[in-house]
Amino acid sequence: MIKLNNKLIILGVSVAASSALFFTGCFASNTSAGTSSAKVESAASGIYNPTKNALDGGVTYKRENGMYTAYAVNEQATTGVNFGRVPTPNELKAWDADIMPDGTGLPIGSGTVEEGEVLYDRDCVSCHGEFGAGGKGYPTLTGGSMDSLTNQRTCPGKDAPKRTIGTYWPQASTLIWYIRDAMPYANPKSYTPDEMYAMTAYLLAENGIQIDGEDIEELNQDNFTKIVMPNRDGFYPNIDGPDGVENVKAFYQDPKNFGAVGTRCMTNCGKEPIKRIGNEITNVEPPYSTLRDLPKVDSNAGAAVSEAEMLYEKSCLVCHKTDNMGAPPVGDKNAWAKVMEQGIDRVNHNALNGIGAMPPKGGAMNLSDDQVKDIVNFMIESSK
Repeated sequence: MIKLNNKLIILGVSVAASSALFFTGCFASNTSAGTSSAKVESAASGIYNPTKNALDGGVTYKRENGMYTAYAVNEQATTGVNFGRVPTPNELKAWDADIMPDGTGLPIGSGTVEEGEVLYDRDCVSCHGEFGAGGKGYPTLTGGSMDSLTNQRTCPGKDAPKRTIGTYWPQASTLIWYIRDAMPYANPKSYTPDEMYAMTAYLLAENGIQIDGEDIEELNQDNFTKIVMPNRDGFYPNIDGPDGVENVKAFYQDPKNFGAVGTRCMTNCGKEPIKRIGNEITNVEPPYSTLRDLPKVDSNAGAAVSEAEMLYEKSCLVCHKTDNMGAPPVGDKNAWAKVMEQGIDRVNHNALNGIGAMPPKGGAMNLSDDQVKDIVNFMIESSK
């Protein structure tokens, strides 16, 4: 047990909940309970010779004593109680990698809105739509309305809440942290600090976020902490800072805070009238519908005019629109010419049965074999 910046870290999960850090026994290196060795001391102090490509946290390098990575093999006895060992400095550094609202954890770097737009068009538009407007089956990142956040079923005629980065997210640190750890899709953790700042700057700018009343042009570790999100005070209880845990405890100690009003009698329940929605929202966008048929295709509006193209847009476009996913993009003549060197039979076989990271039928198992072949033919013809 050691103290680390008022955070509780357990197996890589950092939670602002306690001032103690526990390192579980499953990574301990002592040969028997209560017995220490030179190997344990080496692990505790982080003494090892990494390769030139070593990652903090021990992902790629080999220990001198034959063990791989800084995560030592558990050689503890299976009897008795073992309390583990002190984590190595590299393990702590790898796990304590969150980016906090006060700027803690921000990398050193800078990026402009213009640079971020180039990255977005390359890595993100295929999923999140032009300018983050959505429509591709993934979250809408821009637009929305803060006024809509209070809309509930008790407000007849109102749209559902429209939650985007600019209307809903309380802290910009959450955005750059998520981009760093999870984006771009299929290649997470591939952005440099400069690219992280550039992408964040672009998305904030598209949401109309400003710094000191001025439009964002460039972000870095210095001006990032000046960002004030419009919905900064829209959440309760306040979970940020050293009092976050106590605030949560105090909130849930009062049942009225989460709707528990009155006294539960637990008697005569069968005689109680059934509660029904009195003011159901009906005026929503798009409107509710019980129809199961697809809307008619308007060929004059440039919509898909063949079943194969419609199926492609529904099931295959995300991976094949660009080469971000490692798939041959539709329209790339050279990429598809190389694919066709295998012959159409092999290409159809791969499409039906999967190849590499692509699952059988691209994951759309509701498609028939003939429909998959029609989609393949559409992609080939569209790439000549």
